[in-house]
Amino acid sequence: MNEIDRLSEFLQRLTPLSRSCLLSELERLELCGIDMPGSSEIQSRLRAEFRKDGSTQARATSPSRYFFAPLELLLIDGAPEHANMGRISRNTLTPIWEWICRDLLPTMARDYIKAINDQIAVNNQKEVLKVASTFQTKVVKVLESTFASVDSTEFARGKLAQYTASRSAFDDVRKMLYVLRASDALPKFNEKLPDKIAKFDDGQVVQITAQLDAFKKAHPEALPFALALVARRLTTSWQLVRLATKAAASKSASDVAATPYACVVHMVLDRLDDKRLALRVALRHNRVLIARDLLADIYDTEYALKVRIDGIENCEWGVRLQQLMDAIATLVSAEVSRFPDNVGHILGSRRLRSHDTLSGKLTYLAWKGRDVVHDGAAAFRKLIGQS
Repeated sequence: MNEIDRLSEFLQRLTPLSRSCLLSELERLELCGIDMPGSSEIQSRLRAEFRKDGSTQARATSPSRYFFAPLELLLIDGAPEHANMGRISRNTLTPIWEWICRDLLPTMARDYIKAINDQIAVNNQKEVLKVASTFQTKVVKVLESTFASVDSTEFARGKLAQYTASRSAFDDVRKMLYVLRASDALPKFNEKLPDKIAKFDDGQVVQITAQLDAFKKAHPEALPFALALVARRLTTSWQLVRLATKAAASKSASDVAATPYACVVHMVLDRLDDKRLALRVALRHNRVLIARDLLADIYDTEYALKVRIDGIENCEWGVRLQQLMDAIATLVSAEVSRFPDNVGHILGSRRLRSHDTLSGKLTYLAWKGRDVVHDGAAAFRKLIGQS
């Protein structure tokens, strides 16, 4: 028996759910930059079974898909270890579902799967949604009880660890709990948002801040997910930071950190890290034009954060920003070094840093002039308040 036959025999010994879980785990390791011998062959075989289009994006089976439906707009395809405030890794859904079915609520999960498959068979969509909602409520209650004590939390964490080596997968369980609790409020909030926000100007910032204030009052734990829905509408992801800088007394990092929506800076940095991972994948597959566009967006985000938050380099945000930019610089340097010195590389072009152009410098001067007026007015208001 050759190696391929032994591999096929091993995979067939696993349950379909275990094979699906294995595929998610191998993809997670790949996204983390961990190369495993033979992984490509195994992934190829498993994708042929579970994803007819060969996609690297996990496709849930019908019962689990209906259960996880409230999470859909908040799912990302990055590695679970990657920080993503307000978002959940799609690759954790398979192990979480297996954990729910085998450990958390095995009997109820079995009844749910039968009930929902019966309704799917007769095409009763209304009843399908009702069955899914009922099971979601049961899971929420059990999770609330689980998180009520340290011992039960750690026991559940250990059980989930049997299905994935990801150290952060259990954090996604807690996120799932918050989203399911707000499963009615989040879609309503989402419907009120503009279809697309090309420019996050002052008027829209004020309007959306008012909507967020109302949402936060009723569902404080789900606020990061509401912010993630806002971020989905933005053409330029770094503009999310305006929810914090607009409300701040000044541009100083300490004043921005004191605003109710300071967490958006972390979220912008999360998205910068998304681009770092995407850049690494693009370079690995020699997709230079994609890498160029990613790098230009990365530089724009770095510049916007430094311009809009004074003293950012001296706080936690700045430390993380510098770490990300150092890692990105290492990727770019490794790529550029593959070519002779007399051969220019598109990733080494200064044009990618648009703020270094004449237009960029004029924009910077305009921003600084506006900031002087804004900060002066803020100082005057503070002086009036003290007198």
